[in-house]
Amino acid sequence: MFVIKLFLALILVLVLAVYIVNLNIMSKVNPIKEVTSAPYKDAKFHNTAPRKPMSFADTATLWVRFFTEKKVDTTPNINIPVRAVSRVDLDMLSNDTLHMVKLGHSSILLKVYGEYWLIDPVFSDRASPFQFAGPKRFHQPPISLEDLPPIDKVLISHNHYDHLDKASIKVLLAKTKQFLVPKGVDGDLVDWGVEANKITTFDWWQELQTSQGLVVFTPAQHFSGRGMGDGNATLWGAWVIKTPQESIFFSGDSGYFSGFKETGDKYGPFDLAMIETGAYDKDWADIHMKPEESVQAHIDLQGKVMMPIHNGTFDLAFHTWHDPFDRVVAESERRNVTLSTPEFGRIFSINDLPPLTTWWQTTP
Repeated sequence: MFVIKLFLALILVLVLAVYIVNLNIMSKVNPIKEVTSAPYKDAKFHNTAPRKPMSFADTATLWVRFFTEKKVDTTPNINIPVRAVSRVDLDMLSNDTLHMVKLGHSSILLKVYGEYWLIDPVFSDRASPFQFAGPKRFHQPPISLEDLPPIDKVLISHNHYDHLDKASIKVLLAKTKQFLVPKGVDGDLVDWGVEANKITTFDWWQELQTSQGLVVFTPAQHFSGRGMGDGNATLWGAWVIKTPQESIFFSGDSGYFSGFKETGDKYGPFDLAMIETGAYDKDWADIHMKPEESVQAHIDLQGKVMMPIHNGTFDLAFHTWHDPFDRVVAESERRNVTLSTPEFGRIFSINDLPPLTTWWQTTP
């Protein structure tokens, strides 16, 4: 009898612990009251093409896969090439064009005609609510948060841990003038210490004219959530940045859908399209694209050069770590699409994009 009581007590403690942790990591969101371009019902955002809901059996099967399926070659057996970037390197760049640095995964640093902008900055060691568990970085960022120059704008695509990093935001809030985020994401930022007057929230198709050009938040086919019970309470999407001379697209995370063509028709062509190419799987095919679909999305967007992102930094799926690169290269050659695959930390300008280099095939 004592053993049974002890077991029940341990179960109760575990349940309470999970409940307390979940309360701490759930998004801090107030229900959206105004009419939105993105479908919004019952305090949840929705995709334009409804997703097939996962049944209990589907969810159980997926968890079984995570715990039992053997992963092969999902972490690099090479040292990921990373070029160190210094504040001096950045400040020496000219102010008469758009410069870029791929920092890792989907994190991008821009110098937009003299202003520094960050997209989806994730500098933590793990894409997780905890730094003792969860997907761990394959490489360190090319520059530390502390060494970054003052940031004019931080753009966030959605609130998943590999795109919205609490620890990074808490460092950046002191050196950032403005945060551009999807509707609902402002709640977490304010909770983390960002002043509300520094935050601008965006609906799909919402535009902001800045001193450096036009910024637009466009649709994606994805979802949001940071804990149990806050799924889709905040919006997700992609970013368009159009300066007087250049036009770039950042996909965030998305399954393949008609919205890419609609964005291309409205705001294309794009000098550079940064397209999610990684973390795909048959069990979530509607929210993450296969590399072949990523190339099609680039074509739909009327992109001139495609840069695959969302790869090379974290293990977030079952495919090999290099599969996104191998497949996107093969498909781009088949479809006659120009790829740019810079190493992390390489500084380049929009007018001088790095060519295709297969750095991931470097021998140990």
